[in-house]
Amino acid sequence: MHRNSCIRFTLAIMWEELLKEIRQGNTKSLARTISLVENEVEGYRSLLENLPASSTKIIGITGPPGAGKSTLVDALIGEIVAQKKRVGVLCVDPSSPFNLGALLGDRIRMSEWYNHPDVFIRSLATRGSLGGLHPKIIEIADVMKAAGFDHVIIETVGVGQSEIEIAGLADTTVVVVVPEAGDEVQTMKAGLMEIADVFVVNKADRPDADTFVKNLRLMLAPAFHKTDAEVSIVKTIASQKEGIGKLFEKIMQHQQLVQNTDRKYWLLAEKAYYLVQQHRMQDINKAGLKKQLEASGEKNLYQFIKQYI
Repeated sequence: MHRNSCIRFTLAIMWEELLKEIRQGNTKSLARTISLVENEVEGYRSLLENLPASSTKIIGITGPPGAGKSTLVDALIGEIVAQKKRVGVLCVDPSSPFNLGALLGDRIRMSEWYNHPDVFIRSLATRGSLGGLHPKIIEIADVMKAAGFDHVIIETVGVGQSEIEIAGLADTTVVVVVPEAGDEVQTMKAGLMEIADVFVVNKADRPDADTFVKNLRLMLAPAFHKTDAEVSIVKTIASQKEGIGKLFEKIMQHQQLVQNTDRKYWLLAEKAYYLVQQHRMQDINKAGLKKQLEASGEKNLYQFIKQYI
């Protein structure tokens, strides 16, 4: 018993020290803390409960695969660094089907920033999460905010529901599309249309980019009347760093608007709901349910789940 008390005391000191170092901008401690939170090491909840309030806003970058999200994030990092600001980046990658680790192909495009003193980049695997976001993304994002970055960028994998889920996490959601979508703008996911605070038409040097932007504006027009908040559309050529300054300006304008709005509290409610749900489900997993079903031979699923309700 005495030994367990000593271990808990040692862990408490470790978390306290890590939090202190994170607030001082120590990126090695930040990287270590993210790993500990990811793996739910004992005491991590206490660290989260002691995180200081932060005014750092989260920029969510989402959109279909091939839209150029990673190249756009790379260019945004350059814009932020040029303004003498610090930026933390979380890149949510597809998981390897074998070990649930991140497949890091896209991160090569950001390699020039890995050793920059004002830039911190971390790749996270979805770990099989159906939504396409890391299951601990909220907690990790809050740890990042505590590290004193001026901006935190989260880039989603761009598959499944991650395009929609990012809206429950980011203060400003940037949806990246390309002109090749063409007629597809007419059938674009309703959810994707609704979550965008800023639309980026990337690879805007390609044919029909202007027509695509025009069609996108027409599609968004009804939404403007419903919300009274215009969704910006910005043309970029991320590979050539064109339009990035204007994009960052639009992001900053939006973040000024959402300081104390109804949306801000819906955003907090969305996070709180997810965290409560996660806590209540922590003792339940699919593998365990499968074993119980096999052992019981239960044929009626509703009878089976009564024990959990």
